Amino acid sequence: MAPKRPKGAGAFPKPVESPAPKRPDPNALYAALDLGTNSCRMLIAQPKGSQFHVVDSFSKSVQLGSGLEHSGRLSRSSMGRTVQAMRVCQQKLRKHSVTRMRLVATEACRRARNARDFVRQVRRETGLQLEIIQPEEEARLAVISCAPLVSTKTEQLLVVDIGGGSTELVWIDLSSVPNRERPRAIMRLHAGFHTPDSPFPAAKVVDWISVPLGVATLRDQFSDVDDDAARYALMSWFFEENLADFAPYKDEQAREGFQIVGTSGTVTTVAASHLGLKRYDRTKVDGLRMSSDQIEAVIQRYLDLGPIGRRKDPRIGQDRQELIMSGAAILQALLRCWPTDRLSVADRGLREGLLYAQMTADGVLEDGLL
Repeated sequence: MAPKRPKGAGAFPKPVESPAPKRPDPNALYAALDLGTNSCRMLIAQPKGSQFHVVDSFSKSVQLGSGLEHSGRLSRSSMGRTVQAMRVCQQKLRKHSVTRMRLVATEACRRARNARDFVRQVRRETGLQLEIIQPEEEARLAVISCAPLVSTKTEQLLVVDIGGGSTELVWIDLSSVPNRERPRAIMRLHAGFHTPDSPFPAAKVVDWISVPLGVATLRDQFSDVDDDAARYALMSWFFEENLADFAPYKDEQAREGFQIVGTSGTVTTVAASHLGLKRYDRTKVDGLRMSSDQIEAVIQRYLDLGPIGRRKDPRIGQDRQELIMSGAAILQALLRCWPTDRLSVADRGLREGLLYAQMTADGVLEDGLL
C-alpha cells in the first residue's frame, strides 16, 4: 500500500480555529481525545504557566481497527467496544464540566468505509462529536507535543509517531535557528509555517510522510507467517520499503546534531524494558535517551522470549504482546536508515499536541516554551 503524501513537501495545513468571543478563563479545563486504530485515550487538563496540569485521564484498548485490513469496514463488535469507552469519556467530561475539547479519530476511521456511520453512532449514543483528522494534522500535532524534548544542540530532527494504523514521520531542519530557540521553533508549528518576514526564527519542515502501516495493520499483514523471527524480519524490511519516497531516506545523516524523537507505546515499552522497570514510571521514561545498540538489545531480548515469554513479561503484558514485535520492526527499520545515539523517548503524542494547540490558540499559556 503506497504511503500517503501531501502534494508539496513541507506544507502543513494551518489549523482551523473557532473564533472565541472573549478570552477564556485561564482556570477552565480542556480535553483532548485520541481514537486510534487500537486505543481510545483522553486527557483533561488545566493551563499552568507555559505547560498544563493533567486533571483526569482515560485509556482503553478498544481495537477499533480489528479486521479492517481485510474487510475495509469497522466491525460491529469493535464499534461496540469503542462506544462503551466513549461513554466513560463522556461521563468524565460531564463530571469536570469541560466545554473546550477536541475529540479526534485517526487512521482506522480514515480508511473504514462505514466511518461516517460510526461517527453518527457515537454522537447518537454518547452525545460526543468525533472529528476525523487527516494525516497532515496528526503529524503536526505529534511534532509540537515533543517540542520540550528537542535538544538545543539538534540541527536535524526526525519525529516519529508509531500508531496502530499508521506511522507519521516529520523531518525538520533547525540549523538556521539559534540553539536556545530550537524547542520554541518546534512549538510554533502549531500555527503552520511562518512567512519569510516572520520576526521569529522558523523551523523548516524538509519533508513528511504518513505510512499507512502501524503496529496493528503491519501485524495483520504478516499474521500468516508462523515463525516469530521470520515474521519480524519481513515486517521490518516491508516497512522500510514504504520509506522510499521520503526525501531524507536517501541522505546519509551525520550523528552529530541529529536527533530522533519517538512517540508511541512501542517506544515507551522498549524504554521501560531497557530500564528494567517492574512498574511503568512515566517520569523515568519520558525524555529518556537511548542508543541504537541499547534498543537493538531490547528487541533481541523480545525475540528470545518468544510469544509466551513476552506475554508473561510485566513490561509488555498480554495486550501489547501481540503488537510489540510489529512496533519493534518499525523502530528497527528507522534505526537501520538513520543510526543515532540520540533517540529520545516521548511519553506524549496526539493528545498533548491537541491540548497545546487549543490552549495556545486561546492565549492561556504563558510565554515560556513558546
